[in-house]
Amino acid sequence: MIVSIEWMKDSFHILNQEYFNGLLPEPYFGLSRARTQLGTMSFKRIRHLRKMVFSDFKIRLTTYYDMTEWQAKNVLLHEMIHYDIGYRGLLDTSSHGILFQTKMDELNQKYGWKITVRTSTKGWKVADWVQAHTSRENKSSVYLILVLRLTTGQYFLSRVNPKFVWVLERKLVGEPTVAQHVWYTSELKEFAAYPQVHSLRGRRLTQEELQRLLLGMQEFHLNKKSGVSSLVMR
Repeated sequence: MIVSIEWMKDSFHILNQEYFNGLLPEPYFGLSRARTQLGTMSFKRIRHLRKMVFSDFKIRLTTYYDMTEWQAKNVLLHEMIHYDIGYRGLLDTSSHGILFQTKMDELNQKYGWKITVRTSTKGWKVADWVQAHTSRENKSSVYLILVLRLTTGQYFLSRVNPKFVWVLERKLVGEPTVAQHVWYTSELKEFAAYPQVHSLRGRRLTQEELQRLLLGMQEFHLNKKSGVSSLVMR
């Protein structure tokens, strides 16, 4: 089961009635994609008449794991204990101090839950979206790279959208400020951080930086049959 806002709301109201006497107002709910942080409870601190007031409580659960409903409810109860302490304006000895552990032990021993301060996710099923995302990340991407040497001796490098390769090529022909331009392809992952451009703009590089990058680039001879538009781009 992948948790949802609707599931969180329904489960919150049931657990609130059963274990908190129905006294907790419905907080805001949110989802995350965190791997190590299964849930969080956040709030705002506002000073009012020399007193600190807590407001805007929000419980967030992760969608990283395909949890059983039992696992998800244990995580939700963990955050509801935090919410109960904060909503009542109580000061615990630490983030999982005496007040937290007293309520946690009560729910575990009296009602059979297995709420913990730290939850091991060893053996937990990962959500399908994580596996799909990981597969995409591991898949090699081929980037189309343009290197310019200006008449001033400066070097510029661009990651080019392949749909605009011929537009740029036509602009470069006869451009008086460009002494040389060379097209390359590369699978270097650092090019993923470069913006994909469709105009003559790029990142200025020193000759030393360019020489390093060239080790992971292959010269690309542009022609009408090059199939450049079929390159895998991100």
